[in-house]
Amino acid sequence: MQNVLAVFIGGGAGAVLRYLTGVFALRCLSFSLPFATFAVNIIGCFILGFLYALFIDKPEINNSLKLALTAGFCGGLTTFSTFSLEMFEMLGNSQILYVLIYLLLSITVGLAAVWIGVNVAKVF
Repeated sequence: MQNVLAVFIGGGAGAVLRYLTGVFALRCLSFSLPFATFAVNIIGCFILGFLYALFIDKPEINNSLKLALTAGFCGGLTTFSTFSLEMFEMLGNSQILYVLIYLLLSITVGLAAVWIGVNVAKVF
């Protein structure tokens, strides 16, 4: 039950941050690509890579804390479903080039962010 509560709390915090990022992006930015979703997904990839490297060989770190930060916070922050819906809507508007750009950027930059997060964590 402690692990479930940890994921719940972490997920709530991540979801609130995702929402606030969307509010900020709508008020302050104007891009053809869905910047808020891209940003939270890339930030989430970096954080998850960082945490993965920190936690991988550290059984002494509380498992509930690990779950709160990874499955909870990173899971609540990032959003594959919104990413997919945004691409679906762009396809519906015949924005094929934007779909390809968004897809390629999200995957390559996301993977790079995980790699950077892992390597930054090695410094600690």
